[in-house]
Amino acid sequence: MRKIDPTTHEWAALERVILFDGICNWCNAWVDFTMARDDGRFHFATLQSDKGQELLKLLGLSTQDFETFLLLERGQVFTKSTAALRIARQLSGWWPLLYGLMLIPRGLRDILYDYVARHRYRLMGKAQTCRIPGATDRDRFV
Repeated sequence: MRKIDPTTHEWAALERVILFDGICNWCNAWVDFTMARDDGRFHFATLQSDKGQELLKLLGLSTQDFETFLLLERGQVFTKSTAALRIARQLSGWWPLLYGLMLIPRGLRDILYDYVARHRYRLMGKAQTCRIPGATDRDRFV
């Protein structure tokens, strides 16, 4: 986990922001899934956006090859399986039970995460352009 100072990036002061690969169909489906179950807890942004790119640079992460998505929670930055499980913990239904997987060492959890991330375009394809929020969910995107 990393922490960013709210003075270095405007999103650091937000409660919860998920940054995802905007052209990845898998990632976009996952955002839809999350929005349907999060009771409005999360905001969303693409890694390709100007502010997303700015944040990646600030964190020393690649601005081209998106190996992970990011979860910002009150200035703390989570990636890979830790981010996914922290999000699942805040969804409605039985999804919070998945948080028990945090007992598995992060390195082992991230092996599965990395496998899916490497194959996500092959599994579900990718779009030509980044996701554009619709009128009903525009307020959820920063």
